[in-house]
Amino acid sequence: MNNGDVAMLLERLKEEYGTSKTALHYRAPHEMLVATILSAQCTDERVNKVTAELFRKYRSVDDFANAEREELEQDVRSTGFYRNKARNIIGACAMINEKFGGRVPDKMDDLLKLPGVARKTANVVLHNAYGIVEGVVVDTHVGRLARRLGLSKETNAEKVERDLMKLVPKKDWGNFSYLLIDHGRALCKARKPNCAECFLNDICPRKGV
Repeated sequence: MNNGDVAMLLERLKEEYGTSKTALHYRAPHEMLVATILSAQCTDERVNKVTAELFRKYRSVDDFANAEREELEQDVRSTGFYRNKARNIIGACAMINEKFGGRVPDKMDDLLKLPGVARKTANVVLHNAYGIVEGVVVDTHVGRLARRLGLSKETNAEKVERDLMKLVPKKDWGNFSYLLIDHGRALCKARKPNCAECFLNDICPRKGV
């Protein structure tokens, strides 16, 4: 897509989906962090079901840092990869206590030091917990749509992010991922995209479809 097509893409996505935001439920930065770690290879709907009880049981960074690993594993088991996720949650919260005064960092470099946190998770936490936008969140859905729309040829998430940051105006970085996610759920589905009814079909190159 050229710059004119990208501008049209953004305009149409905003018109259709409005201001999109994360579907994950949270009330505090540490809950955003935990929910995002749990969301890897898991649906937001499942994560929200798990965290509804989890956040009643573990109410603070301290609670997670001092959790019994095997117990936390069982608490998050249904999200998949539960051993790694429990270990990363405990490790991240312990580091937050030890190195960041008990407060989830609000800087990209600091967030990336936490166990289980890569750029995708860091971008989600910064944007949703602190209103800070340093990049574009690229999960599997965003990567898939970026390639279909001809916005990137890359398969590596960080390379896709760099491509999107060049094409999308910075003021739209925070919202863009959620617009693509909404579009992927509504029309541009992984197995069977509904191109015939898509409002982008005149500008979409349909790469890989």
